[in-house]
Amino acid sequence: MADYYSLLEVQKTATPDEIKKAYRKQALRYHPDKNPGDAAAEKKFKEISEAYEVLSDAKKREMYDRYGKEGMQGMGGFPGGGGQGFASMEEALRTFMGAFGGNGGGDGIFDTLFGGGGRGEGFGGQRMHRQGASKKVNITISFEEAAKGTDKELAVQNYVSCRECHGKGSTSPNGVKTCPQCRGQGQVFEQRGFFSMTTACPTCHGEGQVITDPCKVCHGQGVVKEKHNVRVPIPAGVDTGMRLKLAGHGDAGPNGGPAGDLYVFITVKPHEIFQREGNDLLLDLPISFTEAALGIKKDVPSLFSHTCRITIPAGTQNGKTFRVKGEGFPNVHGHGKGDLLVKIFVETPSDLTPRQKTLLEEFQSLETQDNFTKRRSFLDKIKGFFAF
Repeated sequence: MADYYSLLEVQKTATPDEIKKAYRKQALRYHPDKNPGDAAAEKKFKEISEAYEVLSDAKKREMYDRYGKEGMQGMGGFPGGGGQGFASMEEALRTFMGAFGGNGGGDGIFDTLFGGGGRGEGFGGQRMHRQGASKKVNITISFEEAAKGTDKELAVQNYVSCRECHGKGSTSPNGVKTCPQCRGQGQVFEQRGFFSMTTACPTCHGEGQVITDPCKVCHGQGVVKEKHNVRVPIPAGVDTGMRLKLAGHGDAGPNGGPAGDLYVFITVKPHEIFQREGNDLLLDLPISFTEAALGIKKDVPSLFSHTCRITIPAGTQNGKTFRVKGEGFPNVHGHGKGDLLVKIFVETPSDLTPRQKTLLEEFQSLETQDNFTKRRSFLDKIKGFFAF
């Protein structure tokens, strides 16, 4: 077997906290519940548990650092008694439970990482009160609703605690018995050669108890499916892809456990004239050639039931952007508002009447280079391309 420090992938100078953190990471990776039937993972789990058993104890670690594993032969309390390693998976699992600060069920580590089906709470014969499943729904709102905020009502079908048995699954307290196969432990041990595997009890499915007198309404499940309406307050400033969490609006937990959560994913419909960039609103404003040349004041729309007046000075070029402060989207966290960015689009007139053509031709004859500073600059720059 490799050096204990190498097994946990830590340096010899590692602190106790670093050793514990490294062991937790490795143990979760190779735990039998996550690698059913994998002999190599089981072996690795026992090895890293043995390494942690030594390195987490100051006296054992000092002895190991001085003399190595061979120097610890016969040392009291050494894994397996005399340095032969853990004799069974049960010993390795006890080390694992100790490293996570509990007896395997009290801190919920099995519930969150291994599905919660392996053990009753504290192995004391009590059925585990796990949180119910969380749910996801999608909701589509308009651009204006995203800007101003709104309330929506959703019809959601959830599993709720059975009112007949109050989530217990049985018609009477006597209808819940300790599982005869695992004797309330929620797990069974299987001997496979030199190894001992622990798995969820197939009779009670890890609950530690079985129902002998099931409720006639929920058929022993403790929950029933029910449709109800949920009010969803949507704050101003939300955007597509954002998620809202409504605590306690998911499925009821088994055995009277707390309900899961409801996650609402937002989609915002696009707007006909506005676009969004962060908290800023973008608006393309078409104006005529003469308006751009002579200048004009324009009233532009906003999303908040009023108009904003901007001044377009004479000689404004196509693509020029004007900023209107505070007329954009509100920040979803309440930190101010964005701006309205109005981009000018100079529209070239088409379908001219004969009179219009005559006037434009007359205007063209009066044009000078001073009227077109950008064109003059451009011509100056390209002269070099044709100089020989």
